[in-house]
Amino acid sequence: MAIEASTQDFKAQVQGPLTVVDFWAPWCGPCKMMEPAMAKLEERFGKEIKFVKLNVDGNQEIAQQYKVMSVPSLVLFRNGEAKEKVTGYYPEEKLAHYFSRKVAE
Repeated sequence: MAIEASTQDFKAQVQGPLTVVDFWAPWCGPCKMMEPAMAKLEERFGKEIKFVKLNVDGNQEIAQQYKVMSVPSLVLFRNGEAKEKVTGYYPEEKLAHYFSRKVAE
């Protein structure tokens, strides 16, 4: 199960070799569509990637800090530093391919 981050613990949650933060909102249809795929990907990549979720509704300053203009957005962190971002709905297999490449880097 992805870690639910907040403004208070965000910096601590993104520490580690590889972390993917799912910026989402409860009213976001594509976020709801991606949720089952993200759960499966966490099962598949959970040993190599830390999965974190951040609800943008209550944490807008963090979303602004990482230039998240729309949800869903996934921000990839390496050792606490944001490296890249993908925005919009992606099917499970496309994300699996992306995550496989990032783990191999």
